[in-house]
Amino acid sequence: MDEESMRAATIGELKPYAVPVVVVDYDPAWPSWFERDRAEIAAALRARALSIEHTGSTSVPGLAAKPIIDILLQVEDSADEQSYIPALEAAGYRLRIRDAAWMEHRVLRRRVENGDHHDVNLHVFSPRHAGSEIVRVIGFRDWLRAHDEDRGRYEAVKRELVKRTWKYVQNYADAKTEIIEEILAKARLV
Repeated sequence: MDEESMRAATIGELKPYAVPVVVVDYDPAWPSWFERDRAEIAAALRARALSIEHTGSTSVPGLAAKPIIDILLQVEDSADEQSYIPALEAAGYRLRIRDAAWMEHRVLRRRVENGDHHDVNLHVFSPRHAGSEIVRVIGFRDWLRAHDEDRGRYEAVKRELVKRTWKYVQNYADAKTEIIEEILAKARLV
């Protein structure tokens, strides 16, 4: 994603990443952190939450990760912000990304620096706008959980990439695209 696109989708100021990207060894506390978040999101949204999935590297036992819990929340229509964002904001989440051009993706966050227990990226999608992306994200997680060799290859790339300096954390995420696409192709998810 280029800087202009990042700026257009970001709520608030787009700030360069001031510290190195950090990848830490797997922490067995991460699933319980997710369960805490899942319960809060479910309580805030009730039936409006179609599913709440732990995704990203913290959802894969044994995989090193940035210590940020990634959650994929499915709602009926992610473009209909009034149907879910006020309830999530009341639960302590803050809208950070509104990317209508990319499958009506929204990201709400919680951050330790704001007094939260741990960092969270809450990715909001809906089946009508992002059905194929939802399948890819969950499928990638499930593949890595079941395939040690690919999990190891993915971790090795991540550990190499954190040695570099990134202007934005999105640049680090984009740099992982090649290995992710390779694994998705192997899993027949592309």
